[in-house]
Amino acid sequence: MSEETKKTEEQVEATEVQKTEAPATEEVKKEVEEVAEAPKTEVKPEEFLENFDWHKYEEGIEAVDEENLKAFEAALEGTLGLVNEREVIDGTVVRKTEREAIIDINSKSEGVISLNEFRYNPNLAVGDIVEVLVDKREDSTGQLVLSHKKARVIKAWDRVNNAHETGEVVNGFVKCRTRGGMIVDVFGIEAFLPGSQIDVKPIRDYDQYVEKTMEFKVVKINQEFKNVVVSHKALIEADIEIQKKEIIGKLEKGQVLEGVVKNITSYGVFVDLGGVDGLVHITDLSWSRINHPSEVVELDQTLNVVILDFDDEKTRIQLGLKQLNAHPWEALDDTIKVGDTVKGKVVVIADYGAFIEVAQGVEGLIHVSEMSWSTHLRSAQDFVKVGDEVEAQVLTLDREERKMSLGIKQLHPDPWANIAEKYPVGSTHTGTVRNYTNFGVFVELEEGIDGLVYISDLSWTKKIKHPSDFVAVGDKLEVQVLELDVEGRKLNLGHKHTTENPWDKHEEKYAINSLHEGTVKDKSDKGLVVTLEEGVEAFVPSRFTTKEDGSKIEKGETLQFKVIEFNKEFRRIVASHTSIFKAQEEKNIRTAQKKADSAEKTTLGDLGGDLAALKKKMEGK
Repeated sequence: MSEETKKTEEQVEATEVQKTEAPATEEVKKEVEEVAEAPKTEVKPEEFLENFDWHKYEEGIEAVDEENLKAFEAALEGTLGLVNEREVIDGTVVRKTEREAIIDINSKSEGVISLNEFRYNPNLAVGDIVEVLVDKREDSTGQLVLSHKKARVIKAWDRVNNAHETGEVVNGFVKCRTRGGMIVDVFGIEAFLPGSQIDVKPIRDYDQYVEKTMEFKVVKINQEFKNVVVSHKALIEADIEIQKKEIIGKLEKGQVLEGVVKNITSYGVFVDLGGVDGLVHITDLSWSRINHPSEVVELDQTLNVVILDFDDEKTRIQLGLKQLNAHPWEALDDTIKVGDTVKGKVVVIADYGAFIEVAQGVEGLIHVSEMSWSTHLRSAQDFVKVGDEVEAQVLTLDREERKMSLGIKQLHPDPWANIAEKYPVGSTHTGTVRNYTNFGVFVELEEGIDGLVYISDLSWTKKIKHPSDFVAVGDKLEVQVLELDVEGRKLNLGHKHTTENPWDKHEEKYAINSLHEGTVKDKSDKGLVVTLEEGVEAFVPSRFTTKEDGSKIEKGETLQFKVIEFNKEFRRIVASHTSIFKAQEEKNIRTAQKKADSAEKTTLGDLGGDLAALKKKMEGK
C-alpha cells in the first residue's frame, strides 16, 4: 500500500471519529453546564454513607425491589417456556449422543439426560415423548437440569396408588425369585409377589415365572416404607368365584365329579373340582389300609370322586374315592366260616393285637390273648411284625358288621389239655423266670404253662423283701408243683420245697435257753437282727440289747446270745444277750439267799438249846 493511500484512509477515519464523538461532546457540555447552573448543596458524610447504593457500586446495576420481582414472576406465570422446579412434564427427544439424550421441554433452554436412565428402553429414538422432572431451572452454569428416572418414580407411585384405589389390573415383569415369592417390576417400581399369591394352586416351580410379563392386582401399599404387594391369584379367584357359585349350586350327595389332585397331606388329598376344593380323607382313599395317600394318588392326577357330605354353606366338601368300587367284604369268599384256617399279611400292630389282611380290603384282628396259650400276656410285637405272612383260625365272623376275629394259638395243641399228667402235684421241674411282682415270681415251665411262686415260698431261711432280690428275669429256677387248678389254668409253685426244711434241725439246735454266738447284722429302734450259725437270723428286742457294763450293743459286734423263743412254723427265733448275765446274777442271788437261810436256822437252834439247859438247871435247883 502506498503512503498516499494510507494518509487518505487515516484522514477518513479521523473524520468519522469526529462525526461520532461530536454529539457526545455536546451532551457532556450540556450536562456540565446544568450541573454548574444547579444550586450547590452541602452533603454530609453520614447521610452520604447511609444512602449509598452498594449493590449498584459492586454489580454495576441498580437492585430491583423484592415486591417488584414477585409481581414480575406472577406476571410470567403460565407464560410459554417457563417451568416450575420439581414439576413432571412431557419432553421431546431432539437429539441423541452416545451417552446422552437432549430433551426439549419448550423452555428457554434444553435439558441433558444420561442414557443410563433409559436402559429399560433401548429403542429410544429422536422424536419420542418422555416424562421428565424439572430438577433445576438453572444450575451454576445456567443449564436446565432434568431427570427421567425421578419422573418415572413419581408417576409410577401415582399410577400404583390409583391402581390400588380403583382395583385396576396392571402389567408387571417378573424380574427374579426371592425368599417367599417373586420380585415384579410394575411401572418401574419393584413390587413383591408372595408365593401364595401367584396361583390358586400350590406352586412347586417358581422359576417358570421368571422373566415373564403377567397381569397383577395391587393388594397392599405401605406408604411409609414405599412397599408394594401385588397378587396374580386375586385375578384368578375372581374368575373362579363365578365358576364356584355355579358348581356349588349343583352339588348333591352321591354325585360323581371329575377333579385334579391339588395337594397331598398326611391325612388326605385335596381335589380341585373346577374352582371348588374338596378333601378325600386317607380312610376314604382305599378299602385297604395305607400309610400315606401318595401310595394311591399323585399330584396333578385327574380322577373321579364321589361327594360324601358337605356343610350348609357348602364350603367344606367331603369326597370319597374308594366308594366308587364295591366293598371288599361283598367279594369275600362265601365258603369261609368259623373254624377255617386262613392266611394273611400283618398290616397293623397295636399293643392289644395285630390286624391281618386276609383278602384285599378285608382284615381280621388277632388279639394278643389269642397268640399264645400262655396266661401271661405280652405285647403283640413279641409274636409278629408288620409284613409277616401268618396262618390263623377264624374265631368269629360277622359279614353284616364286617368284623372278623382270628387266633394263632388254636393251630397248636392246648398244653393244659394233659396238664395233670405232665405236672402233677409234688413233681419237681425247672422253669424260666418270666416276670415278677411284689408278691411273687412267674415261672414258665413251657410255652403256655406259667406258674406263680409266692415270695414266702422262695427260701426257708432268708427274709426276702422283693423277688428281684432273689432272682432275675431269665434265670432258671427249680420249682415244685404245690397246687394245680386245671379249670382256672393256675399253677402254684414253690422253690424252697425242692430242698429240705432246715428248721427241722434248727428246732433241736436252737432250743430255748441255748447259747449261740452271733454277729449283729442290723440295728433299729425295735432291736437287733443277729446272724447265727449257718446263716440263721434271730431277732433281739431292744430291752435285751444291754451289755453287762450297761452299754448298748452296736452293729457289727459279735457276742453270745441266748434263745428265749423258737417258732418253727413262722421260722422265727428271738434271742437275748442281757438274759445271759441277768440269769447269772439271779443264780448268785439264789445261792446267797440259801446260805443266809441256813445260817439263820443254825443260830435259832443253838439259842433254843441254851434256853432248855438253863431251864433244867433252874428246875433242878
